[in-house]
Amino acid sequence: MSISKSQYVRGLQCHKSLWLYKNNPELREQPNHSQESLFETGHKVGDLAKDLFPNGEEIEFDSNNFDGMIRKTKELISDGTKVIYEATFKEDGIFAMADILVRNKDGSYNMYEVKASTQVKITHIEDISIQWHALSKTIKLNHAYIVHINNEYTREGALDIDSLFSIKNVTEFIMTNQDEVAPQLLEMEEMLNNTIPDIDIGKHCSDPYDCDFRSHCWKHIPKENSVFDIAYAAGKQWTLYYQGIFSIDDVPKDFALGKNATLQIEHHKSQEIKIDKPKIKEFLDTIEYPINFFDFETFQNAIPRFDKQRPYAQMPFQYSLHIIHEDGTLEHKEFLGDENADPRESLAKQMLEDITATGSIVAYSQGFEKGKIRDLAELLPTIKDDLLALNERFVDIAHPFQKKHYYHPKFKGKYSIKIVLPTLFPNDDELDYKKLGSIQNGADAMDTFANLHLLKDKTKVEEIKKDLLAYCHLDTLAMVRLWEHLKEKVSL
Repeated sequence: MSISKSQYVRGLQCHKSLWLYKNNPELREQPNHSQESLFETGHKVGDLAKDLFPNGEEIEFDSNNFDGMIRKTKELISDGTKVIYEATFKEDGIFAMADILVRNKDGSYNMYEVKASTQVKITHIEDISIQWHALSKTIKLNHAYIVHINNEYTREGALDIDSLFSIKNVTEFIMTNQDEVAPQLLEMEEMLNNTIPDIDIGKHCSDPYDCDFRSHCWKHIPKENSVFDIAYAAGKQWTLYYQGIFSIDDVPKDFALGKNATLQIEHHKSQEIKIDKPKIKEFLDTIEYPINFFDFETFQNAIPRFDKQRPYAQMPFQYSLHIIHEDGTLEHKEFLGDENADPRESLAKQMLEDITATGSIVAYSQGFEKGKIRDLAELLPTIKDDLLALNERFVDIAHPFQKKHYYHPKFKGKYSIKIVLPTLFPNDDELDYKKLGSIQNGADAMDTFANLHLLKDKTKVEEIKKDLLAYCHLDTLAMVRLWEHLKEKVSL
């Protein structure tokens, strides 16, 4: 048997997933844009962490010549090289690459595994445990460390590598774990030498990682209205599943669920649309002209680029603003930051100019926008009071949907704007996010802008900026149309 450390961790999560990976890799789902962005972040963080131990020798990755990588590692070890990056080993059937290997004076080594997360996780311990198992067959290991991002760090001037990273000694955990590694490897080897394991779906399909064979293993689950579409059921979907109940249509009337889940099932079965006009009117009456429909987009960097920025802090770089005046006039304003500069101050100042001095500020799930405004207020003390004053004027247009004053069976118990909008405005191209260009959701916007400064093709940059503006524009236009829709329903 030959497996990598990532395959070993996969096997710990699910033997069936490992078997499929080794035998039917064509069944894997392709990584989405967000997953690819996470991979890229991991590479960037890993490269930067090498500066903690400078002047090392790197084993260049060559998928066509793993033996050469292993041979080069052995040569560097024989030469007494102090620091080796991506040291490569294959021992006891395990292929492992140590991010950073540092030689001690007595000839032993310390092993450092770099993670882009902000804390040490159990999966990291499992990851480095299998590396220890393999490397200890060849070299003497002294300590094992997890290097991860310190999210308490705030950049001031030049990047402080030592403060950006936290280094956790996990040797004790590794040694405790070592007795389990060999039996687990043997169990995996026996499993791989047999037919596909008979393992049913379960919570392990997404814990600790979302499995990329999910579409294969879940093909017996209805694509529409399965029990897993029940929202806010506190895990009781699995209770139903293990009772042989796959569809919402088959959920027994006496099955105990919470208020929201029960409402969802009842309306699914009856196909009744609930519209509580008095409650909706009461909500609409809280909105004052001129009405500012407002939405932020944010990006984040694992490695802070700007002063006063922390790792993974959500940085507002864009907003869209639709304003409805009392005479019915609709105007639109927008801001998109310069990808090569910190956008926060210019965004905040422009926002204060664009939002009307009076009237409501309407957002969908207002907590996000208000939270970002509080962050901007802390960053910019000279306009802090003006920024915080905005938060006193917010109204959340998600309220009637969240409180189920307006409920449609196709909401499936949820109230995200990406669910509510296409339900209430089906086949409306103006409000269809799928008709947009390269940016069709918040994750696309966040990941794309975070890396936009790296793009050299100026024509492509301008195309992306147009797509960013179009996406954010639709977010606030959608709120306008929802507000109009609610007014219409109340007046009927």
